[in-house]
This record gives sequence, structure tokens and C-alpha cells, in this order.
Amino acid sequence: MPKPAVLVLTGYGINCDEETRYAFERAGAVARIVHINDIIATPAMMANFQMAAFPGGFSYGDDTGSGKALANRVKNNLIDEFGSFIERDTLMLGICNGFQVMANLGIVPGLEAPIGSVQVSLERNTTARYQCRWVDLAVGPGNPSVFLKGMKRLHVPVAHGEGNFYASPGVLTAIEEKKLVALRYVRPDGSPAGGEFPYNPNGSVNDIAAISDASGRILGMMPHPERNILFTQRDDWTLERERAKREGTRPPEESEGMALFKNAVGYFK
Repeated sequence: MPKPAVLVLTGYGINCDEETRYAFERAGAVARIVHINDIIATPAMMANFQMAAFPGGFSYGDDTGSGKALANRVKNNLIDEFGSFIERDTLMLGICNGFQVMANLGIVPGLEAPIGSVQVSLERNTTARYQCRWVDLAVGPGNPSVFLKGMKRLHVPVAHGEGNFYASPGVLTAIEEKKLVALRYVRPDGSPAGGEFPYNPNGSVNDIAAISDASGRILGMMPHPERNILFTQRDDWTLERERAKREGTRPPEESEGMALFKNAVGYFK
């Protein structure tokens, strides 16, 4: 069976495209980094891909707010193409700045339509500072995300200044009732972060770190799974290496973020 093709969008200020491409390719896909200007010039190319990823970074310098300028580029030039892409049996992933772009396009949580009005936002961190640290996450019970199938916990980094998830009370209720919360920030022991820093690094309401659409084919998340796909990327890898030596075992080559990308590729098998 042919390997699924992944469109990894890039553009001015995006800086996680190579890592995202590598993660998908290591998982068994064929990933291609394409500049937003090239997609606008040849929008028909989107028909050649089964997956699309909005990587992390600071698109257009976040000068008009995180993800807003890139979202407007898509909205003004490619809204029909992205709508058609979502209507097919495809997957879409947005990481950090990519999540912000998808939120500004109304792609997630998708309560009204695949691409509709803006229903959620990622506001400035309550610490008023850029946060770059490792966090613990729990997969939301009953969430349908294809990317998180079979997963319960995740330990990956965050790196953002505007990751404070917000939704109006009505939208938040709908997200919770439809089980669209894909990941929540938790403490290392798995108990709720309860909004407490640093376990919840940005002040997100209900400790929400990621949401999906109802189909489970679209996922937007603030943490970076592509930054923990190899054992030596872990923040505690030297400790775990020594522990494995003393136990007479070998540490794994890959780390837990890899499961997310393997799930995506496995969806098409």
C-alpha cells in the first residue's frame, strides 16, 4: 500500500516544519514541506495529500496576534481548497502556532462546520511570559482523536507566549459535552493541574491543552509532540539511561510523542 502523503505547510516565521516532516516520515509517511505561497499559486496540489500539518513557530512574526496573519492568508486565498480537503477522508494536525492558525480559521472545534466562525482562542499566558518547559498531559476520556488512539498520557514540551485556551461558557460547555477535549494539563502523578502553574503553563480554562473536531480527524494542540519522538530528546533521558543500565535493560530508541504520528500513518493502512 502506498505511503500516505503529508503536506507540511511552511512560511515566514514557521520554524518547526523540518521536525514535523521528520516525525511523519519516521512514522512511515511521505512528507513534503510546501510554502504557503506555492500552495496559493497551485492550490490543486492539495488533492495529492492525505494529511496536512500546520507546524509550530511564529508565522509572520505573530505581529497581528498569534496565527492570525497566516489564518487570513488561508482564508483569503485557500478557504475552498481547505474546506474540500477536510471534507475528504483526511487528517489535519496543528501544533502550537498551527493550533492558533486552525482556531483562527474556525477549523477547531468545528462545532458549526469544517471551517466556520472563530469559536475559541489562544490568549496570552497568564504569567505574561513566554513559557518553554516540559508538561504532563492526559488524554481526554471518550475523545475521538485518531492521533491519540490507544494513548493515555503524554510528556512533551511547550514553547509559547500565547497558549491560554479560552472559549465562551456556551462553547466550552459544548466542547466538554461532545468530549472534544483531546488533552489536558495534569501533574506528574496524573492528577488535575487545576489551573496551577507550572503544571498548567499558561492558565488555560479547564486545563485544556488540545481539542479535536467531532470526527477525530482534526487535532489542534499547544504542546510539541515532535520534540519528544526520540529517547534522547527526553528531559530525563540521562537518568533513564542510567536506570536501564542498572536494571540490565536497554532504553528504547523512540519516545512517547512518536505514537501520535504513528497513529496518523496507521489510519490509512
